[in-house]
Amino acid sequence: MSKSGRKSIVVVGGGAAGATITRILSSKIDASTTSLTLVTARPFALHLPATIRMTTTSEGKLEDSVLIPYESLLVKDNGTIKIGRVTAIEQGKEGRDGTVILSTNERIHYDFLVLAPGSEWEGPLAFPDDRAAVLEHIRSWRRKFENAKTGIILAGGGAVGIEYAGEIKDAFPNKKVTIVHSDSQLLNSVYPDKYRKRIEKDITSRGVNIVFNDYVDDFDSAPVKTRSGRLLEGDVVVPTFGSRPGTGFVKSLSSSALNPRGQIKIENTFQLKSYTNIYAIGDVTDWTEQKQAAKAPKHAEIAAANILAQINGGEPKKTYSGQTELIIVTNGKKQGVSYVGMLWGITLGNWFSSSMKGKELMVSMMRKAYGLAK
Repeated sequence: MSKSGRKSIVVVGGGAAGATITRILSSKIDASTTSLTLVTARPFALHLPATIRMTTTSEGKLEDSVLIPYESLLVKDNGTIKIGRVTAIEQGKEGRDGTVILSTNERIHYDFLVLAPGSEWEGPLAFPDDRAAVLEHIRSWRRKFENAKTGIILAGGGAVGIEYAGEIKDAFPNKKVTIVHSDSQLLNSVYPDKYRKRIEKDITSRGVNIVFNDYVDDFDSAPVKTRSGRLLEGDVVVPTFGSRPGTGFVKSLSSSALNPRGQIKIENTFQLKSYTNIYAIGDVTDWTEQKQAAKAPKHAEIAAANILAQINGGEPKKTYSGQTELIIVTNGKKQGVSYVGMLWGITLGNWFSSSMKGKELMVSMMRKAYGLAK
């Protein structure tokens, strides 16, 4: 408990999961008895699904809407937003509270801690923290795509690689685009073969080439030589493989808090194993499911309810049992294939994918989630 006598909640990470639980808690806590602090590395959130188009083309000036300010996130200004990177966690001697330490050596006390640092990416999705640096990063990748002469090679055929292929073909229809994927089909085996084949047909209809069962290890040479020895024509190579959890600082709490993939081990209440006052939500958990921003609201709802129960002297009773797998993979603005893991598995095509995501990239919906009108 802080010197003021109030219980303190600290949330680390202002992405979809961290922002959602912060907004929920700010609407429910009593400021006279409980303080709330969101610690986030950037002074704005990035709506990741829209950053693929934003880094490909200047059309629509997406940087004006995709970089989402936190100014309206807190309900009735109930809480504090701190810009900084957490580098370590210190648990209190009795395990009832602790401290997060920022890169500036500033220390912030907590009674309850929520870890939602999100994922770390390579290439165009590896955004800096400073706004000016982010804007230059965006311009730099737009120039790379525009100036590509012999072709663009996308190293990874998951949703990111597929969506980059579609956006590049929208912006530069005559440029050669090749996806190199480690599996024999696009995406991964969570999704049925029928859906994965449909995705392949959809993206190759744009003139995109696919190399299966291979890898790109060297991102600087041209032409590109794959791991199997195949030479590919292209002068811009883009890492579009999966992300990794941004959990390096959690090792300071305990190396046993993470699994070998760097994910945080949780109970079905979202509490860390062995740490009843620390929660983890979003992409960083070891829960077996596809890591998607769409799952964040449910994570946040359950974790927030359990924290509030503990603050009020009760026990965390809300539990998580997973969510239906749903994915919308766009192929530019007008094409795409979606999958809903219900019944026999439902596949939906261009109209649904474009209407739900492709046209507007869910930007308005995400800004509303951060308390902004549009």
